[in-house]
Amino acid sequence: MIHFPVALALLLHVLFWGAGLAMLTMPRAWRRFWPVLVVPAGLALQSAVVWAGVYANFPGTNSYAACSEVVPAALLAVALARRGTRAAWIDLQRIGVVWLTSVGCLLLMVAPLAWASKHLTTLSLGSCDAGDYGAGARVLQEFARTERGGFLGLTEVVRVQSVDNFFDYWTRLNHFTPSALIAFNGSVLGCESHELTSLLTMVLAAGSLPVVFWMARAVIGFGAGPSVAVALLYGLSPLTWYIVGHVAPGQLLAAMAVGLITWAGVAAWRGRLTWRRGASFAAVFALGYWLLLGSYNFFVVLCLVPAVAYAGGLALWHGEWRRFGQWLVVVLAPLVGCGLIFAGRVTGLIERFQLLQTYDFGWKIPALTPEGWLGLVSGPDLEPWHFYGLRWVLAATVLVLLGWATARAVSERRRKTWGALAVTVPVLAGYAFLEWRGARMGTNASYDAFKLFAVFYPVMLPAFCWWITLRWSRRLTEWLGVLGVAGVVLLGNTVGTGMIFWRMCAAPLIVDAELRKVRVVEARPEVSSVNVLLPDMWSRLWANAFLLKKPQYFLTDTYEGRWHTALKGEWDLQGGLVAVTLPEGASVQVSPHHQLTRRANENWVKAEFGAGWNGEEFLPGTTERWRWSKRAGEIVVENAHAQSRKVALRVEARGLKAGEVVVKAGGAVVGRAAVTEARGVLRIEGLTAGPGRTIFSLESGDGRNLAVDSRELGVCVWRVEIVVSGK
Repeated sequence: MIHFPVALALLLHVLFWGAGLAMLTMPRAWRRFWPVLVVPAGLALQSAVVWAGVYANFPGTNSYAACSEVVPAALLAVALARRGTRAAWIDLQRIGVVWLTSVGCLLLMVAPLAWASKHLTTLSLGSCDAGDYGAGARVLQEFARTERGGFLGLTEVVRVQSVDNFFDYWTRLNHFTPSALIAFNGSVLGCESHELTSLLTMVLAAGSLPVVFWMARAVIGFGAGPSVAVALLYGLSPLTWYIVGHVAPGQLLAAMAVGLITWAGVAAWRGRLTWRRGASFAAVFALGYWLLLGSYNFFVVLCLVPAVAYAGGLALWHGEWRRFGQWLVVVLAPLVGCGLIFAGRVTGLIERFQLLQTYDFGWKIPALTPEGWLGLVSGPDLEPWHFYGLRWVLAATVLVLLGWATARAVSERRRKTWGALAVTVPVLAGYAFLEWRGARMGTNASYDAFKLFAVFYPVMLPAFCWWITLRWSRRLTEWLGVLGVAGVVLLGNTVGTGMIFWRMCAAPLIVDAELRKVRVVEARPEVSSVNVLLPDMWSRLWANAFLLKKPQYFLTDTYEGRWHTALKGEWDLQGGLVAVTLPEGASVQVSPHHQLTRRANENWVKAEFGAGWNGEEFLPGTTERWRWSKRAGEIVVENAHAQSRKVALRVEARGLKAGEVVVKAGGAVVGRAAVTEARGVLRIEGLTAGPGRTIFSLESGDGRNLAVDSRELGVCVWRVEIVVSGK
C-alpha cells in the first residue's frame, strides 16, 4: 500500500512549499487565516521554480529540484520570524478540522487506486489526458529547453501553430503547471510521471477543501461549522470525483485560482477601498493568476466574472464608478505582472482559442439540473436519477429551497445575499448557453460547459447551499428541515461517489505492468526510430511519454503535438492481441501484447483484426485480454512485397464447446484445427500471404447467440500470432 504514504508525502511537500509564502501573502486583516492559502501558494511557488529552471536551461527538474528546497525553507524561516511560531501553530489549529477533512478525502480518493494496482500508477475512467500530462512531466523532468533530440525536435509531428518543438509546446500552449508539478515532485520523491499523475490530481482535489471552506466562510458568510460541511461536500461530491477519475489536474488548479481571485476581489471591495489596502491583495491575486496562466490559461478571460459581477453590481446600485475604476486597477495590475512573466503563454492565447474552435475536444456530458449542482447524480457518468422522475422532484425541491432562502434573506436585508447571486448567476448563464449550443449543433460543447462549471464550482457550491441560511430563523421546524436536507444531500453524494469509487477500482484505462514495459524500447540502441501503431490513444500517449528519446511517427492524430505523418520509423511498435513474428531477429516481443518489428526486413508484413469480432475484454488488475469472434472472425495480413510470403497461424483460443475451427482465404479452406472448451494453442501451418491484403477467416460451426448478452460467439482468442517463414 505504497500509494497512501506517497500521497501523504506529496501533500506534505506541497504544504512545506506553501506555508511560508502563505503567511507572507495573506493580507494583514486576515493574517490568522493564512493556512487556507497554503496549498495554492505551494503549487504556485513550485511552478515558478520550474519556470525559472526552464528558462535557465537546466537539464530538467532532476538537476535542481533537491537544491530548490532551500527556497521554501527560507520563506518559512522569514515568515515564522515575523508571525511567531506559537501564533502560527494556533493559526493552523484554527482550521485543523478542515485539514483533517482534506486528509480523509485524500485517503478515500487513493483507496481505489491502491485497489486497482499494487504499484504506483495512473488510471482513468475514460479521458486520455493523463498520458498528455505524463509526457509533459517527463519533458520538464529530464530535458533542457534547448534540447531537440529524439521526439522533441521532430517538427513535422510536433508542430502546433507557431510552436515547432515539443518542449516549447508545453511552455507556450499546453497545460504547463500540472506537468511541472508532476515533474518537480517526482524528482524530489524519486517517482516517474506515470507514478504521480493520478496521485497529484487527488492531492489537488483534497487540497482544494480549504479554499472551498474559505469561499463559504469569507465570501458567502457562513459560520465555521457550515463552512466545514460545505468543504466536506466538495470532497465527497461525484462532480469532484469525476474530475479526479478522468485525471484533470488543470481544472482543479484553475478552480483554486478562481477561488483566490474571487475572494480577493470581493474582500478588496468590501470596506474602505484605499490604494494601500488594495495593494495588500496584490500577492493573493498574483497567486491566482499564476496558477491560472500556467494551467487553463484560456480561462483568464473568464476568471473575474464572479468578482466583477459582485463589485460591478454594487457600483451600479450605488453609483460608485470611480471606486469601481480604482478596484479594477487593483484587480488587474497583478494580472499584468504575471502576464509579462508568462508572456509566451499570453500571446499564445489566440492560438489556443483557434485550436478550441478547430477541434471538437471532449465528449458529451449530461447537463446538470439544480439537484446536480449539489452532486445528486447517479455515478460514473454524472447521469441524473431517472428513477420514477426522481431527478425532477429533487431539482424542484432544490429550487424551492434556494428561492425560499433568497426571498427571506432579501426581506431581512442580509448583505451577503448579493454575493451568493453574483458568484452563481453569470456562470450558470454561460453554462446554460454552452449546453444549449452543444444540443443544437450536436457538438461536445457540453464538455466545455462542464469544464466551466467545474472551474467555478468551489466558488458556486457554497452559494448552492444558501438554503442553510433558513436555520438562521431559529425555528425548530426549519432547523430540522435544514438538517434533513443536509442528510439527503450527503447521502446522495455518498451514493453517487460510491459508484465512481467502484468504477475506479476496475478502471478501463490504467498504466499497467505491460504498458510500462514499453520503456525498454528506448534503451535498445538498434531501434533508431519508431512508428507508434498501438491501437488505442491511451497506450499511444503513454508510449510516447516513455520513448521521448526516440523519433516517433503516428498513423493517426493521437493528440495535439502528435500529428499523423508518413510512417518513417525503422521499427513498428504494435500492441493488442495480434502479433507478427519475423525471421532473422527482425521482431522483438516487448511484452505479451507489445511487439517491435523491423519495417525494412524483406519479410515484413502487417497483421490486424478485420471484420467479425466483438469488442476486446479484459480482467481488471491483470494483463488478461481477449476477444470473441462472431461466427467468422477475420485476420487481415498486409504484404507490401511483390512476392508471396509463407506464414503460419498460432492462435491461443478456446471455443464454447469442443469442435473445429476452419480457416479460409478467398473463400477456400486453407486449414483446420481442433478447439476445446479449455484454453489452448491452435496451429495452422502452410498458409500463404500474397502481395497486398490477404484475409484469413476463422470460422466456427458452433457459433450461436448467447442469451446472457445476445452476442454471436464463435471462438475466444487471447493471442493471434502470424509467423512468417520467408518466400
